[in-house]
Amino acid sequence: MASSTAQLKALIFDVDGTLAETERDGHRPAFNQAFTDAGLDWQWSEALYGDLLEISGGKERILAYIQQSQPNFVLPSGFSDLTEFIKHLHATKTTYYKQYAAAGKIPLRPGVERLLTEARAKGVRLAIATTTTPANVQALLENTLGADSLSWFEVIAAGDMVPKKKPAPDIFEYALAHLKLSPENCLGFEDTNNGLLSATQTGLKTIVTVNDYTRQQDFAKATLVISDFGEPDKPFQVIAGNAHGAGYFDIALAEAVLA
Repeated sequence: MASSTAQLKALIFDVDGTLAETERDGHRPAFNQAFTDAGLDWQWSEALYGDLLEISGGKERILAYIQQSQPNFVLPSGFSDLTEFIKHLHATKTTYYKQYAAAGKIPLRPGVERLLTEARAKGVRLAIATTTTPANVQALLENTLGADSLSWFEVIAAGDMVPKKKPAPDIFEYALAHLKLSPENCLGFEDTNNGLLSATQTGLKTIVTVNDYTRQQDFAKATLVISDFGEPDKPFQVIAGNAHGAGYFDIALAEAVLA
């Protein structure tokens, strides 16, 4: 059990790749559809998108792609500058993402709903710290957990609420400040090295659930690295760290890794 100085009070979750396979099933196809709508012949393959995920933030990702891969890009007529055009592309992409979520095309990862439900039942507070937009968070949660699920999270720190995106610690610092909790009383959950760096810079012990885009990244700073949250009938794979003999992530394991 956790000591009195490390009592578990809150879980702080990243969204994309952590709660759901949003990058694979939502964001990449939505970006590609937005490009098509804009008359661009850009198509982000899974391999290219994996490289672009090293950059946090969708608008930032588009800019990096233009700078690196489209040196002869000409700004379409009707836009005053590149920033305005990128905002337009990103807004179109968000519309498609929300449609995919509403159609049930972006399911939660294994164990997510079970863990959230148990946390609520046991009085462990919930928060989100993500670089994705609030609209994307809302679309995912409402279409997987129900219309009231936004209220499950006391803090939803998302998108451009902070000056610097991951790997800067700003978004986790924002979540902790609004929870009014110290990092030693919370656990962070991430799926990327950028997210892990963001969380651990605040002092948060952090659990990493890998996916196909991130499993080869450096997670040396993680407290525990697992394949997913697991289910009683479908155990997770422990990649690094001490899972204390557990086969799936629950509040008891959260307390054990926090101690």
